[in-house]
Amino acid sequence: MGHNQGPIDAKALPMKTLMLASLLLLAGCASMGGAGAPPVDVKGADVSSRTMGNGDVIEEYRVSGQLRMVKVTPSRGAPFYMYDKNGDGRMDNDKDGVSPVYWKLYSW
Repeated sequence: MGHNQGPIDAKALPMKTLMLASLLLLAGCASMGGAGAPPVDVKGADVSSRTMGNGDVIEEYRVSGQLRMVKVTPSRGAPFYMYDKNGDGRMDNDKDGVSPVYWKLYSW
């Protein structure tokens, strides 16, 4: 009734892990599509930048006085973005009330 799988090949495990990690990385890059352009229109935006006490830099992009995008560049780590996709002046939340944050994983 049971399925006998035998011992795990210790040499094959790191290779499988490496292959899985590579596939996930490629899938993430492929899903980034137009990673160079933000999903909101920020052409002609007024950009205000401020540096926080911990070294983080916050850039606010306003179009006609309305906040459309925020870019946060931590003192350590990769920059991330928050967007107002529906144009109401507030950063968008998903259905659970959590603001989605976007990281640029790869660009060329």
